[in-house]
Amino acid sequence: MPPGIALLIFSVGILGLFVLDRDPKSRTSMALWIAIFWLSIAGSRSVGQWIGTMHGNSITDTASVESAYTEGSPLDRTVYSGLLALGMIVLVKRRQKVFGIVRANWPLAVFSLYCAVSIAWSDYPDVAFKRWIKSLGDFVMVLIILTETDRYAAIKRVLAGIGFVLIPLSVLFIKFYPDLGRGYHPWTWTPYYTGVTTNKNELGRLCLILGLGFLWRILTALRSEKSAARKKHILAFGVCLAMALWLFWMAGSMTSMSCFFMASALMVTCSLRIVALKPWMVHVMVAAILAVSMSTLFLDMGSGVLQTMGKDPTLTGRTDIWKLVLGMTGNPAVGTGFESFWLGKRLERMWSIYWWHPREAHNGYIEVFLNLGWLGIVLFGIVLATGYRTVVSAFRRNAEEGKLRLAYFVVAVAYNFAESAFGSLNPVWIFFLLATFTVPGGWIRTKPRKTVPVTATAPPVTVPNVRVPYDEQVST
Repeated sequence: MPPGIALLIFSVGILGLFVLDRDPKSRTSMALWIAIFWLSIAGSRSVGQWIGTMHGNSITDTASVESAYTEGSPLDRTVYSGLLALGMIVLVKRRQKVFGIVRANWPLAVFSLYCAVSIAWSDYPDVAFKRWIKSLGDFVMVLIILTETDRYAAIKRVLAGIGFVLIPLSVLFIKFYPDLGRGYHPWTWTPYYTGVTTNKNELGRLCLILGLGFLWRILTALRSEKSAARKKHILAFGVCLAMALWLFWMAGSMTSMSCFFMASALMVTCSLRIVALKPWMVHVMVAAILAVSMSTLFLDMGSGVLQTMGKDPTLTGRTDIWKLVLGMTGNPAVGTGFESFWLGKRLERMWSIYWWHPREAHNGYIEVFLNLGWLGIVLFGIVLATGYRTVVSAFRRNAEEGKLRLAYFVVAVAYNFAESAFGSLNPVWIFFLLATFTVPGGWIRTKPRKTVPVTATAPPVTVPNVRVPYDEQVST
């Protein structure tokens, strides 16, 4: 099929997905599109990479990458600054809601403040400051979503707005536009698939986050009343979930794929009535998932599993990187400063050892330690603990809302065992924030029961002497 015809068919298909998901009753503000645009960039490529002013993986020499990482793209800087400014304007108008949410999430506020303070001891304070400002954009976009009048509709619209575009485009690029959706290993010249992202791991990460959202929408539709809209929602998100599974297979990102299936099993199990009635089972399932992940990766109990997944016991050299970077920490108490480890002489040394030029530690917790030290680890541990308490409370209040938040929380914790995803403009981090933010009333607002006022002049009601079965009696 000619690429032009394929583009036309996919464009019509994307519009069709939005039509199928259309809900006339849902009301969200235009400000939500600021967050959708920000998340779309975070899940795919920067604007500079999209238009060719910055080529991501094509930059291979140390000097050019160092310049790109310290100076950044002027175009991208303008786009991020513009979106951040627009987001701040929206939040100023919603300041009463914002202040309430920030007060309720003081651990995250303290952690972000410590990140700002750590700029003082960074080797590149100007770069660290720019990165910290950009990281605030993630918080701003999450707050835009959570301060919407109908938060439930906002969450659904965000998932649809991102997923209906990025997932089909990834399929289109891989199948019909190989220059955009594929890359080639420099030594073997074998292809790898990137879709709308810049490497296979990012594509797997995108499918992980959006695939869970699609599954959640399908499960929600299956539990709703039978109607024409129900069938349309199942069709739209079923098609997108099928495309995401195909992209998983093409990308071959085992970390994202394993996290997806674990979180999916958790979400499906949480849909069972017995789990909703016994919330303590959630703790057991979460502990089991994380224990299996940790034992497989770190306790040398899953080398056979790793080989079955196509991984060697060193996780493609990750364990060697961990040993090396932990010996370059500098001050272990406070680290090297916010997102400052992979700069300067440390970056040059790592690139002189590894031809594939790593830019992260491939472990989110080690990454936090390298940049923020033990103090940062302690503060981040508090964030994780309070975040888990929030998602469990959400599940007890409303299982439909809680199972998605729980899935995103577990994904963030497990994914960072083998990848670094606790950072700005990372979908795993952004949806972790979205899941763990404490919001008065939660995502889904329960409607109060209607009460009939009793007046003093109302005539007395005579209750007939009818025998009521024992299980229907109400004690007073």
